[in-house]
Amino acid sequence: MPRATSDRFTRAHQPSAKQKASSEASGSSAGGRNPIFNTERFGQHILKNPQTAQSIVDAANLRPSDKVLEVGPGTGNLTVRILEKAKHVTAVEMDPRMAAELTKRVQGKPEQRKLEIIIGDFVKADLPYFDVCISNTPYQISSPLVFRLLSHRPLFRVAILMFQREFATRLVATPGSALWSRLSANVQLYAKVDMVMHVNKNNFRPPPKVESSVVRIVPRDPPPPVEFAEFDGLGRIIFTRRNKTVHANFQAKGVMEMLESNWKTWASVNDVMIDDDTTFKKKVEEVLDETGFSESRAAKMDINDLLKLLSAFHDVGIHFA
Repeated sequence: MPRATSDRFTRAHQPSAKQKASSEASGSSAGGRNPIFNTERFGQHILKNPQTAQSIVDAANLRPSDKVLEVGPGTGNLTVRILEKAKHVTAVEMDPRMAAELTKRVQGKPEQRKLEIIIGDFVKADLPYFDVCISNTPYQISSPLVFRLLSHRPLFRVAILMFQREFATRLVATPGSALWSRLSANVQLYAKVDMVMHVNKNNFRPPPKVESSVVRIVPRDPPPPVEFAEFDGLGRIIFTRRNKTVHANFQAKGVMEMLESNWKTWASVNDVMIDDDTTFKKKVEEVLDETGFSESRAAKMDINDLLKLLSAFHDVGIHFA
């Protein structure tokens, strides 16, 4: 797997004359695009409203001793405000031209010593220790960013993250609501999530096609002793058709075959004899009946329900990963 660049960025990116001419031609004909860069290539929209930027930073309740991770700093409208309050900022930026602009913005100022810029893909980058994460998230890495943060150790204190509104609403959705989903359950198993604010698309340059929202994520400490792949594997089955019964989702094509294969592997590893008189399908149905979830629907099951069902399957050697 290629590694992200982790060198400190210390000089401005100097494009060739041909690149510069091409960029200027593109900018003059794009109208709504960022007049400095074509940020759409990385799914990034620069936050231009200073009041909104300040509100996002204020929501983090930063301390003078905090080390902050910022993802997608762009030209630094959030970064400069974070630097005013935090001890150190590590900013992960995919676009070297943006990194150059951010570098120039703090050059020669006291804040320069407090800023490190990592140029590269956040998903692949080696992350340092941090207390707080703040991000105007590039849309295409929304889900990978959330789960990369939740799997990071040691745990951070809080993350203030901006996403597309539909994605943000799914993160904070509750059982029984229209947007309660596998994503909601997976995230809320490991963290407390709440909505901080909504942000109108006109606060960005270029304006995105959808509205945005900011959420606060606080990891559960200590994290629950549940293997994510197992919890997610169960969710993958029952949330495929969230309004169908759990029993019906287990009858979907390929599900029983996959689980039976996992079960036989578990039995072999643990020297458990398989009773030829009990079919695997009957074994699954017994678990669903005994737990009382056979006729339940994932759309209305909360995390405790999911954990109870997962534990019951584990008790009879049925695994999902």
